Amino acid sequence: MPSMRTLVAALAATVSAGAAIAQGVDLQNYSQVERGRYLAIAGDCGGCHTLPGSGHDFAGGRAIETPFGTLLAPNITPDTATGIGAWSNDEFVNALTKGTGRNGVHLYPAMPYTYYTKISRDDALAIRAYLATVPAVHNPVQANQLPFPFNVRAGLTGWDEVNFKPGPFRPVAGKSEEWNRGAYLAEGLAHCGLCHTPKTELGGDKTREKLTGYALQGWFAPNITNDSQLGLGTWSADDIAEYLKSGHNRTSAATGLMGEMIADSASHMTDADLHAIAVYLKDQPGEEHGAPPTADAATLKMGGRIYADECSACHGANGRGTPGLFPALAGAPAVRQDDATSLLHVMLRGARSVGTDRAPTAPAMPTFAWLLTDDQIAAVLTYVRNSWGNAAAPITARTVSKSRHDLAERND
Repeated sequence: MPSMRTLVAALAATVSAGAAIAQGVDLQNYSQVERGRYLAIAGDCGGCHTLPGSGHDFAGGRAIETPFGTLLAPNITPDTATGIGAWSNDEFVNALTKGTGRNGVHLYPAMPYTYYTKISRDDALAIRAYLATVPAVHNPVQANQLPFPFNVRAGLTGWDEVNFKPGPFRPVAGKSEEWNRGAYLAEGLAHCGLCHTPKTELGGDKTREKLTGYALQGWFAPNITNDSQLGLGTWSADDIAEYLKSGHNRTSAATGLMGEMIADSASHMTDADLHAIAVYLKDQPGEEHGAPPTADAATLKMGGRIYADECSACHGANGRGTPGLFPALAGAPAVRQDDATSLLHVMLRGARSVGTDRAPTAPAMPTFAWLLTDDQIAAVLTYVRNSWGNAAAPITARTVSKSRHDLAERND
């Protein structure tokens, strides 16, 4: 005889299926559901809406840090009481493309509707069809955890007026079909600029600095334009596509937030779509850079000694690393970024690169917070940033101390 839990689960599934049918979702349209599953992966919906370790996909509750406070990602399972099971198709499409939820409530832009607005209605409805098939989970989430006055949603009307330009993606004449596919994904579903574009004081994109890098959640999302010094100018389109697919390429390895995105999203996308994104990124212009401040000889000498003792075994005396295992530091744009947040994070906390089907090893780097002083970490990073053809501003002990304190305050 089935248990009460089984009967309750079956009843919930029946109610959710009934709600889906009532809201115009055709659960028998398998091709639409499968396309929606792929698009939900490309949009990394689960990255925010699934609480790690909960066992409940898309049931919400994951904390999302913003400069203004914390939000909790809502439940987007087909539960009719706490999820989106009772939403109409139009309400769902509006949430993705107009930034308004049920009954026209304005959403916070941590939900990347400023990017999703570019997706087609058909793609939005395919995602809806897929979400209608996932298990319904009764999980009430109070998404708005922001302090006053940011918890007052009325202010979002003004924010949208300044920072949001709704409208679907329009193919760019003169660009290839592959480029336009990459633009549709990168500017829309994949919402690359949400992390990689600098923000204003109000949290809107600095559109004139598109994809040039931004610090968030203890990491720095680097410049991903075709900038030859700070961006992807030294990477080929194949290098970019391989990095997105496997989390590794001939010179680099993904960790932190990017590693998570690759594990949950990019590694499951088609090779064609990843190459299209790469083609699009290779066409994003970089900038001219002046010479950075120079480091003093004593700092470089100390940093070189520390590097030889603690770093060269993996990254090589020549800074070239081991392809597919330990990232190269020589000529690495990640090393030369103006903002060294990610370098400091890795030094002070250690990091493990992402493991994927194509590259499952996931090698790790240990923390050096216990071993090296602030002065020593500053010296070795300054050495790395100014060796083997690299040129970047020195790191100070004060910067290391602040990063050490900030990371200690974090709960992740």
